[in-house]
Amino acid sequence: MQSTMMDFPLTLVHILERAGKFFPQEEVVTRLPDRSLHRYTYAEFYRRARQLASALQKAGLQRGERVATLSWNTYAHLEAYFGVPVAGGVVHPLNLRLHPSDIAYIVNHAQDKILIVDDVLLGLYEAIRPHVRLERVLVVPLTGQPVPEGLESYEDFLATGDEGFAYPELSEQEAAGMCYTSGTTGKPKGVVYSHRSIALHSLGSALPDALNLSSRDVLLPVVPMFHVLAWGLPYTGVMTGCKLVLPGPHLDAVSLLDLFEAEGVNKTAGVPTIWLGVLQALEKEPTRWRLRPMEMVVGGSAAPEAMIRAFDRLGHTVLHAWGMTEMSPLGTVSRLKRHLLGDPEVAYRYRAQQGLPTPWVEIRAVGEQGEVPWDGRSLGELQVRGPWVARSYYNLEAESDKWTPDGWFRTGDVVAIDPEGYIRIADRTKDLIKSGGEWISSIDLENALMAHPAVKEAAVIAIPDPKWDERPLAVVVLKEGQSATPEELRAFLEPRFAKWWLPDGYVFVDEIPRTSTGKFLKSKLRETYKDYKATAAQQ
Repeated sequence: MQSTMMDFPLTLVHILERAGKFFPQEEVVTRLPDRSLHRYTYAEFYRRARQLASALQKAGLQRGERVATLSWNTYAHLEAYFGVPVAGGVVHPLNLRLHPSDIAYIVNHAQDKILIVDDVLLGLYEAIRPHVRLERVLVVPLTGQPVPEGLESYEDFLATGDEGFAYPELSEQEAAGMCYTSGTTGKPKGVVYSHRSIALHSLGSALPDALNLSSRDVLLPVVPMFHVLAWGLPYTGVMTGCKLVLPGPHLDAVSLLDLFEAEGVNKTAGVPTIWLGVLQALEKEPTRWRLRPMEMVVGGSAAPEAMIRAFDRLGHTVLHAWGMTEMSPLGTVSRLKRHLLGDPEVAYRYRAQQGLPTPWVEIRAVGEQGEVPWDGRSLGELQVRGPWVARSYYNLEAESDKWTPDGWFRTGDVVAIDPEGYIRIADRTKDLIKSGGEWISSIDLENALMAHPAVKEAAVIAIPDPKWDERPLAVVVLKEGQSATPEELRAFLEPRFAKWWLPDGYVFVDEIPRTSTGKFLKSKLRETYKDYKATAAQQ
């Protein structure tokens, strides 16, 4: 028996039209490079996104061709997020924090045709220009300075488009967006998102048990729009009619706090390093800012429980989420079930985990002997599937082993799943420490160390050991004006872990190297300390 339901395509056209028709008075606010604010309404955003789509079609953009962006979180970047795909093209944000050689590789591998670049990033463009093949380069004049000779003004290009643009007939399965992984192991790998996957991801993200967004919210995505489509937040925000506040290049704690206060932000999202900086600023000047109570989504790496508790004391809520470029990216969110809310200590334990899968995302943990039980203790590699999970990388057959024969994506994260269905990431497979045949979770040790009042950040890595194969080494950044000894840190950890889990050494550094997305660059730490030998006093 067949249903009687319409076959209605899930495309970004609907989301853009919804914004223009039902939320025309809502605002999009951008902090410009000179720190002034650019402010316009959804009505103007709607008009300009359609005008961009028209201009691209007039310029000869064909279905499925890629338009790259080299941009911060700005109004023009938002226009490209919608204008490119509704024209039938594929918007491709480039991670400006990658090395120019990686950016050039990505541009060429994706076969980008047009580049939209902020004028403040022209230096980066010049670094890749000799190594890429682009037909046109459109410069967004954020500073008001003249566009260099040989390049085109984004505003002049926009003016060639018609406001009466007619959408092409798009299939929901057509490509709409494209992002590359950050390339910490091997070359960056491309993931292509469809109109359907973005539409479903936006719906799933907006749900109350996920990110809980509505037209009553003021949303500031700190996560860059060049990283996994800013976790899909620009699409979800526009779909729900949020007021959108875009921070531009100013991502320091004070600039963000000023913007939170001025624009009444109550929903925001970013990696833990951002929120640690914000927390330190608030603790240093507790009366400087008058903020709305905020819900702060944390992803990219685990948020220490100590940070979650500290923000609670300040009246703000940290919401743990987890995902990957290959997952659009949202996979799980740590919203608590009603019966877990009664005991505060139980609640904190769950809030420090990565949470429950969102609707339509299915999970399993697989060990050497097959799928492991959901008992909260057994560890296995997390595997996922769902309508916004990639089934392959773009034009990269060599990486097909990242998918199982029965169609699940192998995330590389080692997790335990408890009887409630909540996942706790123990480590990345490559970051687990195997000591004497037993596994040690670097993440658990890091989170415990960051609960110490003198510790700002901590990364734990494996170092070679002739007897045990590998042993943990803690690399620690202390808070300004604070001090701690290896003996003090070891004593702090002892009540929490078995003795054989405790690090064999503690190294104090000014900063920990990071990837382009703000995660600890443990491969560099392992190389730096591969010959480290702990002293007897530290062991």
